[in-house]
Amino acid sequence: MATNHDPDLPAPHDEHRRNFLKQSSLLTALALVPSAVVEAAESKLDERVAEAIEKIPLSLKINGKKHKLKVEPRTTLLDLLREDLHLTGTKKGCDYGQCGACTVHVDGLRVNSCLSFAVMHDGQEITTIEGLASGDDLHPMQEAFVKHDGFQCGYCTPGQIMSAVACVREGHAGSEAEIREYMSGNICRCGAYANIVAAIQDVKSGGKKV
Repeated sequence: MATNHDPDLPAPHDEHRRNFLKQSSLLTALALVPSAVVEAAESKLDERVAEAIEKIPLSLKINGKKHKLKVEPRTTLLDLLREDLHLTGTKKGCDYGQCGACTVHVDGLRVNSCLSFAVMHDGQEITTIEGLASGDDLHPMQEAFVKHDGFQCGYCTPGQIMSAVACVREGHAGSEAEIREYMSGNICRCGAYANIVAAIQDVKSGGKKV
């Protein structure tokens, strides 16, 4: 069926063509914008978002010392420890809870601090690798790791030690197989697993308080 078209108006296909050309030109222009300009715009947006988020008061006892803080609700416990309190012994590995490098103790229980928001732990007691030793006296697990060469590059070591202490406290160091099972959440890319197991067995058999 034929349709009547006003000769004073552009044909439908012409209008579609104009819209297509406008969109193409806009996309081309955006593609030519320097990446530095785009990054600067994104940075300003991030700053505005951060300013708009109200900080929440938080009270924590970390390595025996009380801290009163104000943090954004999206701040992880890991970032609070490393960025705000400069306790950099706790390492950021995968940041997805897969490697165990960020393991700390929360009220005596091991926790992947990269997966836990700081505000979830108001009023709780946090222990990091910096809090294990007593002055210049190493913790028994730290001594055992040195004795049995339970590390190579050392990046995973803080998390390994924190998890190893918890493993003994939890009563999961009865055998090599049990230790390997309950330490499986901590990855050592250098492959020092045999030495780590030996260190844990040494502490367990020595009967030292951990």
